[in-house]
Amino acid sequence: MSRFQFVADHSTTYPVKRLCELVEIERSSYYAWQTGAPARSARAASDGELLERIRIIHADDNAQGAPRITAELNDGAAPEDRVNHKRVARVMREAGLSGYVKKRKHRTTVPEPADQVVPDLLGRDFTAEAPNQRYVGDITYLPLSEAGGGGNLYLATVIDCYSRRLVGWAIADHMRTDLVADALKAAAAARGSLAGAIFHSDHGSVYTSKAYAELCQRLCVTQSMGAVGSSADNAMAESFNATTKREVLRDAACFTDELTARRKMFRWLTRYNTKRRHSWCRYLSPNAYERAYTAKLALAA
Repeated sequence: MSRFQFVADHSTTYPVKRLCELVEIERSSYYAWQTGAPARSARAASDGELLERIRIIHADDNAQGAPRITAELNDGAAPEDRVNHKRVARVMREAGLSGYVKKRKHRTTVPEPADQVVPDLLGRDFTAEAPNQRYVGDITYLPLSEAGGGGNLYLATVIDCYSRRLVGWAIADHMRTDLVADALKAAAAARGSLAGAIFHSDHGSVYTSKAYAELCQRLCVTQSMGAVGSSADNAMAESFNATTKREVLRDAACFTDELTARRKMFRWLTRYNTKRRHSWCRYLSPNAYERAYTAKLALAA
């Protein structure tokens, strides 16, 4: 309870002057607080209405924090109806709502000396001027419970540096070259062609294998690799992995079984491209960000 409210609650029993002296506030401040009561009441009612809208969005995907929820609230809203992200953050904080934040670490990269030296063509610059120019990829583990068979599934990714779109991915119960090859083939099928694109990865044995190099040559993809043992050289892919497990697993240590893992991952990965608002994409989804690029090209033509 605030000191002002204390004075208000006891003002019918004791003199306001004495109460203000007791709680060490100025009488003028108390009367100013009283004058502002209608405005506070209106603000509280407005915050209550906003909270209901926030709860609906948060219930749909409770991994979303204030920035993404603000973008969702403002999408298509008239200028006078737009809300500030600081207000959304405050209302969420007061209601005990938040996005999910947690990270787990597990080593999936097994360095292997390459038959040929592959240069780092990105130099930690994970940007591109247009879609289908630069990609990054990695493997992350998806742990299964002992009751569900134990062990891990593995997710291989191919992510566009322009839009952060997950263009290709594959899940398997192994980390053989076939896993990353399937992800790259899926990306080629999604784009129609990867000719001329760069694919950047770490020095995991599957990426340095002869079979993977041959696949890249067939698809006219140029390989790029960061330094051995440096996660920062593939930070964009590492960040995607952390986000994926943070938002899918939440507080669970593992998936209950393989089928559940595959279903949950399919649902989230599809949502990632089509609905999840990405800060890099100015809080559009990766697919919407690419559509905006295409529309801009059409207007320029």
